[in-house]
Amino acid sequence: MRLQTKYLGEMDVDQDKILQFSSGLPGFTHEKQFVLLDMPGNPFFQVLQSAQTPEIAFIVVNPYHFYQDYVIDLDDNLIESLDINHGKDVIVLAIVTVKKPFDTSTLNLKAPIIVNLQNQQGKQYILKTDVYPSKAAIASTVSTQAKGE
Repeated sequence: MRLQTKYLGEMDVDQDKILQFSSGLPGFTHEKQFVLLDMPGNPFFQVLQSAQTPEIAFIVVNPYHFYQDYVIDLDDNLIESLDINHGKDVIVLAIVTVKKPFDTSTLNLKAPIIVNLQNQQGKQYILKTDVYPSKAAIASTVSTQAKGE
């Protein structure tokens, strides 16, 4: 399918790459379909692009690139709603708030996006703990690599 994106222009996307968010995302409950797009030349960051509304897109990253000790426990309701059978089928993403300078950008570790790659189902999962902030600093040791320097 042909998709107009916020950051990467118009592109072809395989229908089987569409992620289904049955509840949408908080603040975007009407947006039920997204696609995860790689950013050319940047191995760390991706774009979670709405398949319905070109202007709605989020920069996301695997939080383990920045926080290796990041640990989350998925509750039974989430596991059931996403039909998760094996941990290896799941990816965890953090939404990035990009700021200038880049080193002041933050990750939302409090509400990661969980995607079951086996069935393309996803959900933003708000953690029931205050261990992780919604505005975690991007570690400076990795941010230089992430910027492509």
